[in-house]
Amino acid sequence: MFGSKKKLNDLNDLMAQLRPDLSRESLGVGPGFPGVAPNPLLSGEARKRTAELRSGELALGVLVDWREVNSNPRVVLMFDVETAGGLSFRGIADEDLTITELTRLTPGQTLPVRYRPAVMDHYVSLARDADPAQVQQLSDEIASRKRT
Repeated sequence: MFGSKKKLNDLNDLMAQLRPDLSRESLGVGPGFPGVAPNPLLSGEARKRTAELRSGELALGVLVDWREVNSNPRVVLMFDVETAGGLSFRGIADEDLTITELTRLTPGQTLPVRYRPAVMDHYVSLARDADPAQVQQLSDEIASRKRT
């Protein structure tokens, strides 16, 4: 049948063989992570996920590392994410960045991200549209929780 789980698992295994740096183990996520799509523009599931992430919950992500996927430059960003509710997890963002944005990436920098609390599949996206006041409020809330 089209889109069967076996074919999806085979595709994930193929991606892990072709790009071991994009495997679940290398990215630091568990078996629940669906994997990095070879071309997210051709994947209906990836397009749906991207649309849902645009309206997702705001969180803060500390950049751990990134991997360039191709020369767009499309990169996979790895974040240690902290939510307003106190949840912490490894988040993976599959983003198209400009060369300028790529050169400004520094491990340890904190960036606003969006996630889907109902799904929790490790996918996040950069929250480029986030209101700076809302990001500051979230940052203060997380910092005050860590102090107590």
